[in-house]
Parts: sequence; C-alpha cells; structure tokens
Amino acid sequence: MSSRGIAVVTGASSGIGAATARQLAAEGFEVICAARRADRIAALAEEIGGRALACDVTADADVDALVAAVGPELAVLVNNAGGAFGQEPVAAADEDAWRRMYEVNVIGTEKVTRALLPALVAARGAIVFVTSVAADGPYEGGAGYCGAKAAERMIAGTLRLEFFDQPVRITEICPGMVATEEFSLTRFGGDQSRADAVYADVPGPLSAEDVAEAITWMATRPAHVNIDRLTIRPVAQPAQHKVFRGSYA
Repeated sequence: MSSRGIAVVTGASSGIGAATARQLAAEGFEVICAARRADRIAALAEEIGGRALACDVTADADVDALVAAVGPELAVLVNNAGGAFGQEPVAAADEDAWRRMYEVNVIGTEKVTRALLPALVAARGAIVFVTSVAADGPYEGGAGYCGAKAAERMIAGTLRLEFFDQPVRITEICPGMVATEEFSLTRFGGDQSRADAVYADVPGPLSAEDVAEAITWMATRPAHVNIDRLTIRPVAQPAQHKVFRGSYA
C-alpha cells in the first residue's frame, strides 16, 4: 500500500473522476478506480498504478465488492459517480430520467458512503462529495438534476452533523461549467450539437483537471481541517444562470 493509503474514486471512467484518480495517484495514494465501464478503468488503473473495479453504485453486490476491495481502512472517498439526464421542463418531465438521476446521484452515493464509513473512520479519512452549482437553485429544464444534487448535498451536510464526534472530514465540491467529453453529451442523449452549444464561445470553461486539483487539495488538508463546501467556476460564469460568451478585450 502507498504511504498515503487507499483512495476510492467512483465514476472514474472519464471526466472529473478520471482526472481525480490521476491526481490522487500522483499524490501517493493507491487509487481504486470504480466505474461501470471496465475497459476504461482497467486502462486508467494500469496508467496510474492503481486498481480497477467494475462498480455500479446502485447495485448492492457491486458496492459489497468495493468494500471487500478496500479492506479495513480507507483514506479518501471521492463520491463522483452521477450525472444529468435530459433537460425537459417540468410539464414534460421524463420520469425515467428523473428516477435514474436520483438513483445514481443520491441513492448510489448513500450506498457507497454508508458501506465505507467504518473504513473511513478507521483511517481518519476524508469524503469528498462532488455535487454541482445545480444544488444552489433552480434553472429552466433543471428540476430533476437540481433536485438530485440538492439531495446529495443534504447527505454531506447531515452526515457532517451526525459524525461530529468522529475523525472523518466530510467535504463537498460544487463545480460550475466544466467542459468534459461526456457530461453534456450524456445529458442530451448523444446529441453532439446540443452538447457543443453548452460551451460555445465561452472563454475558458473549467477542465476536469481544474476540478480534480481542487478535490485533491481538499482531500489532503491536515486532519483537523475540513473544507465544508467549495464552489469552483470559470471566470466567465459569475452565477449559475449567467455566462459570458465572447472574447475578453
């Protein structure tokens, strides 16, 4: 085992998850890359000297396998698995998409966190919940995703209160506009033109590496320091609903 111990990153097959796995490995953690797409995480684990574990966070058997892989102590858990599916208005809501968002972002996060709490306590570890600025408030077409991320935020905040007498740091990072290869493409069902329009003419949206760097910093603070919540946005996005498109003079 590495000098820093074991770190688990869920949703590690792409985007913020993959970038976080790389950065945690560079900081000396043995990283368990957990995601559904086994081929992607196998390649990532080989690249960073970590371990790959095919894991659907909504499946009890997969979460049990993750617990077994971790063993008695876990230094860092990054709850990154999640996603947005669709952007229909409430009047035309896709219930299956909403259900999927709650299952992955909320129930899956709860399953993994609850299952790994004993190992985190044993290691005096840290949990980083990757939520979103969508948890801050509503926007048109975002009711399902905003609701799911707000619920995930409540897991982090409530657990921090319930674990006030335990040596576990419970943190939350809230990214704004991050240009990754899959987030918007997944949201719009593979419609590349709609996905590209999200970032069109935005000067300098965040990268997955920007967010991963912040997550790694949060997870490696001294044992007595807790970063309750960190919001990270590009300069071009001063608020969730306000984005500059163009070029700076």
